Amino acid sequence: MKPIWGVAGLMLLLCFGTAQAREKAETTRFLMSPQQLQKLPHDQRVILDTRSRFQYMWGHVPGAVFAGGWMDYSLDDRERRGQLNRDKTFLAKKLNAIGASPEKTLVIYGDPKDKWREDGRFFWMFEFLGFKKVYLLDRGLEGWTAAGLPVERGPGGDSKPGNLTPQDIRFDLDTAADQDWIRQRLEQTDLAIIDNRETDEFHGATPYGSERGGHIPKARHIDWRDFFDTEGQLKPVNILTTLLEKHRIRPGMEIVVYCTGGVRSAMAYFVFRTLGYKVRNYDGSWWDWSHNPALPVETS
Repeated sequence: MKPIWGVAGLMLLLCFGTAQAREKAETTRFLMSPQQLQKLPHDQRVILDTRSRFQYMWGHVPGAVFAGGWMDYSLDDRERRGQLNRDKTFLAKKLNAIGASPEKTLVIYGDPKDKWREDGRFFWMFEFLGFKKVYLLDRGLEGWTAAGLPVERGPGGDSKPGNLTPQDIRFDLDTAADQDWIRQRLEQTDLAIIDNRETDEFHGATPYGSERGGHIPKARHIDWRDFFDTEGQLKPVNILTTLLEKHRIRPGMEIVVYCTGGVRSAMAYFVFRTLGYKVRNYDGSWWDWSHNPALPVETS
């Protein structure tokens, strides 16, 4: 009997190992490890640092380009705060300045412990702009240094300018939502609207100057940080699945995420993309929704 149990035991171990590998692959679908980044040829990649200028100069991944802040790519008038600037000529100029182009692999990182984590906004932005090879660097610079890899300090070198034209930018409208899209679908049972702000904001607090307090009717509240551990590491897929089940979110549903200005929710967008959901980020978010008095609001 021992040989039979030996074979059976080996098969169980193989199955368990395969399941673990599959789960790891699912949770790292759009995450790139420092080791994977190292192996990418320099002429085939663009590394974007989305932290502050000070943080970048204090230390960054060698060869990384300072990307600026998310607001540098967004509309700057009060009525449309948070919304990505959709002027393709403007966007082409901004992206060329940092060397971003669709044929290259974009690896983005920010501060994994930052309250708003701008790297998620950049991830969503590039997917909306039609880029297909976009990744986040797992745990950012902390993950890089934890792997024993060197850090570059100072202003960095000049990035190689891109040659993107406005015609090269192809909006993927399936990655975004606006107030009209949401309003028309408030009664749709296979749509989950998820508010990724903090609990007090969901219930009416307005710490960022929104016109009204509350949330979109029927929205479910999941603080985007609940998807990550205290070190900014994405939680295992089984824990994420349990969290979503708790909020009655199941595979096959379409997801819309929002926050104040589409930044924190963009990290949730990244998580749902990783888990294989069809998801849209509402970049105007609560700034946009609360500004329109014709739109309904809940506060409980």
